[in-house]
Amino acid sequence: MVEVIGWILVIALFVVGMLGTIYPVLPGALAIYFAFFVYGWFFSFAEFGPWFWIIQTVIVVVLFVTDYLVSAYGTKKFGGTRLSVILSTIGLIIGPFVIPAFGLILGPLIGALAGELISGKNFQTALKVAWGTMLGLLSSAIVKIILQLAMIIVWIIWIVVH
Repeated sequence: MVEVIGWILVIALFVVGMLGTIYPVLPGALAIYFAFFVYGWFFSFAEFGPWFWIIQTVIVVVLFVTDYLVSAYGTKKFGGTRLSVILSTIGLIIGPFVIPAFGLILGPLIGALAGELISGKNFQTALKVAWGTMLGLLSSAIVKIILQLAMIIVWIIWIVVH
């Protein structure tokens, strides 16, 4: 019974982690990282040597850095201001709660648009920046999915091989 609970928790944390790419209020990569500890507590840490933890930690750090950089790059490449980056991030976080079905897309779009309009840009330029923000966020989500899947695949290989 304890093993079943362990597997349920590990799988649930993996699911929460992957959902974190869609709902940024969820812990994402940290949930996946925590799943490795849950596995260790319920089963064994013996499979995990220092290289496992180094690889996983590097992936998490790369994920956090690239997540921010890719998102901000999309906004900056299209001429966005720092205010656009900040408001699009706020829109990304609160959008899904305010507009449940479309908030993930509309929140950052509206945030970037508002940031540019507040900064004194015309509507056409603000719309261009908002589009760049969306491209950055979608690119960031793809990077997150790939890196988080890499974390899970490395874990699977590690427990199967060891």
